[in-house]
Amino acid sequence: MKNKISKILVLFSFMSFFTACDDELDELQPFVEVNPDTFLSENNVTAFQNAVDGAYGQLWQYYADSANGLQGLGDILSDNVIQAQSGRRSNNAYHDYLFVPSTAGFIANTWDEAYEAINASNIVIRNIDNLENGAGKDNILGQALGIRAWAHFDLARVYGQVPTQSAGANSTLGIFYSKFEDGDTDDLLAQPARETVGENYIEIIGDLERAAELIGASNGEGRLDRNGIYGLLSRVYLYNGEYQKAIDAADEVSTELATSEELPGVYTDSNNAGIVIELAVNTTTEANFFNVGVLYSQSSRGNIISEYVLDFDLTNSINADDIRLDVLQFDAVNGDNTYNGVKKFLGEEGQNNGRVDIKVLRAAEVLLNKAEAQFELGFEPDALATLNILRESRFVPAENRDDDPLNDVMETYTPGTETGAALEAAIQFERRVELACEGHRFFDIKRRGESIERDPDNGDLIDGTGTPPQIATIPAGNFRFQLPIPINEINANPVMAEQQNPGY
Repeated sequence: MKNKISKILVLFSFMSFFTACDDELDELQPFVEVNPDTFLSENNVTAFQNAVDGAYGQLWQYYADSANGLQGLGDILSDNVIQAQSGRRSNNAYHDYLFVPSTAGFIANTWDEAYEAINASNIVIRNIDNLENGAGKDNILGQALGIRAWAHFDLARVYGQVPTQSAGANSTLGIFYSKFEDGDTDDLLAQPARETVGENYIEIIGDLERAAELIGASNGEGRLDRNGIYGLLSRVYLYNGEYQKAIDAADEVSTELATSEELPGVYTDSNNAGIVIELAVNTTTEANFFNVGVLYSQSSRGNIISEYVLDFDLTNSINADDIRLDVLQFDAVNGDNTYNGVKKFLGEEGQNNGRVDIKVLRAAEVLLNKAEAQFELGFEPDALATLNILRESRFVPAENRDDDPLNDVMETYTPGTETGAALEAAIQFERRVELACEGHRFFDIKRRGESIERDPDNGDLIDGTGTPPQIATIPAGNFRFQLPIPINEINANPVMAEQQNPGY
């Protein structure tokens, strides 16, 4: 939905037929324009699945778009990374909080592509009764509802407040929830207004809960399934402050954690251990999709040129025996400078082109959602036990260390014993480390009503020297926690122009 969220696409770009290779969406072809009423007019589950796959393609567009996608902007906007001065200074406006409604990249692209994913879902939902009743129809509808909720949730947390962010957050402006079904207007000239955050979350949760009753148990790599819907619900309930429901949803997810041995391969696409939701393409052949990893670094003539590097304190806070340190960090050399380079998303095994599947939601996050919700409800022993499950899985078991002499000196994992504020801090620390550089940090700080605190003494070089970030602090409640509605939307819709976020 480009430039105007009320526009219904009479001609919508659906992806052509997919073929599967090792359960991955393998041959994504260029978009072709079709009339959806014709395309979805018959009882053809394959045609409907192709239409749903087109919506997944739109999600990819804003998660990985041209090095400023949602997969990484949540870290660039936070305290996890610092801009490397020897890079191209990409996304500088976001890292230094200089963005305005007309800033190119993330602001406009997320708005446009998320609403296009929503449009694709709505077209499927509006035509769903052309399918015969049964499991096939239910599964298609479950995926479409899940995508619609997922994209609206992303829009709501980027451009609006989060319910737990402040006492009055639910009454502030969120986004327009686009359904256009059940009698809603199809007027192409309509000028919809933003709804409240509270109303947005009612709609998001309603779609997800309905999807959970319909969707299949397994739809192949790169698509939503039952685990994916409940994983999203665990996240959305946490954002909404519905902590018991977050726990219950997390308990419905059967995906097992990646082990310490499996975790490195998750980020080179060598395995899918612990993945609940990902956006997947065949990264060796497909040329129509962006390389998500180039947000953090570029490869040039065999060298890796860092764009953003890990914060010095974050890097040094991770136990040397924790497998996540090696998964996250590498010594990135560029000329005379060495950085704490971001190892995640460098590329598939043996590559440094930044082309890997997008890890949207992992079992580790589901477990952390549960631990935080348990703590918020006062179930401290349960929260500690849940947290220790994750922590233990991030150390190489003692019985496996003999294969590598370096492992012989590693400490044996000791379960944590924290209580009270120390336990709360431990949950947030583990969340920061586990999900680092996967787009969560800014939103975790935001939803908890906290400030962004970058150490003004930490520079971009590996030893903490070098150039520090230009902006050290964004205080809790600052208007920049809500990104501006993009200028094209403001220009197209006078109603939206009156509802721009404060401060812009």
